[in-house]
Amino acid sequence: MSKRDYYEVLGISKTASADEIKKAFRKLAVKYHPDKDGGDEAKFKEVNEAYEVLKDAQKRQRYDQFGHAGVGGSSGGGYSGGNPFEGFNGQGFEFNFGDGGLGDIFGQFFGGGQQSRGPVRGRDVETQIQLTFEEAIFGIERQMAFDMEDECSHCHGTTVEPGYELKTCPTCHGAGQQTRVMNTMFGAIQQAVTCETCKGRGKVPEKVCTVCHGRGTERRKQTITLKVPAGIDDGATIRLKERGEATANGPKGDLYVHVRVKAHKKFTREGDLILSEQHIDMVDAALGTEIDVETVDGKVRMKVPAGTQSGTDFKLSGHGVPHLRSDRRGAHIVQVIVDTPTKLSKKQKEALEAFKSGTKKGIFS
Repeated sequence: MSKRDYYEVLGISKTASADEIKKAFRKLAVKYHPDKDGGDEAKFKEVNEAYEVLKDAQKRQRYDQFGHAGVGGSSGGGYSGGNPFEGFNGQGFEFNFGDGGLGDIFGQFFGGGQQSRGPVRGRDVETQIQLTFEEAIFGIERQMAFDMEDECSHCHGTTVEPGYELKTCPTCHGAGQQTRVMNTMFGAIQQAVTCETCKGRGKVPEKVCTVCHGRGTERRKQTITLKVPAGIDDGATIRLKERGEATANGPKGDLYVHVRVKAHKKFTREGDLILSEQHIDMVDAALGTEIDVETVDGKVRMKVPAGTQSGTDFKLSGHGVPHLRSDRRGAHIVQVIVDTPTKLSKKQKEALEAFKSGTKKGIFS
């Protein structure tokens, strides 16, 4: 679905002042705030997006000139910044009466008590990778070495010495649980808890592995090939499922790679746009010229029309940041800066004086 015009979103004219833009934003932000009764999260986000562009003079200028393509649309989902570990923890009920007992009882009824344990995941691993600007634009494969817990090479994670088997736990007799009796004001109450001997598995080794000593894992160096997608941005996080540390009889944890991108000497990035400046002298600006512009794809020939003013933006389509989930690329925006000479020869001064005189007389107008 195509995006709405940002001026239309805020309900203002294209000649609106900065103060009018701010007032319109505040009014609509209050109206659509998702925490308010009758709020609308989608419209709230749309209003924020419009304001982020129109409040910035440079972004607004590019938007007026090129539309949405001039302000760098989102480069696609899948990899984003922010905390990748934020999620929803189980929300249980806790009753604390201060005397012990009742909280545990009600917690057991409402799912807060200790239950039979299933397979435990291995530990998640975090690391950081630093990329050059070009590596982030075009993507790269990188070998990464880690020293972490992996499946035991001797027992293959079973915790049992090869040649032996698992036997029924002598404590819980294979149930994986033990019964605990609690004395309360209501009398003795039985509660099922995880067996401490077998940790809920119901079985124990006939003989414990002589290498990992029953842990099911051993620490060793591992090499992982990381495929960084083209167009990834600074601050993004890549999640590799089950490439973290191993654990006995359970799935591995995940590997989280936080991406940092080095600043470029000439280019900056804004969404799927690449921005740069190109200096020309005032004669070329007045008469028009063609210049070679450096892009991430190499030099590109660009036409500068006669009468170009300093600060004018030009768009080189298809030379920006690749979209993460499509074959499309953003644009490269080139801002032309017209250099005014600080030192002039006598002949140059005379020529400019003649030009100035001719302008006053209407010869050049």
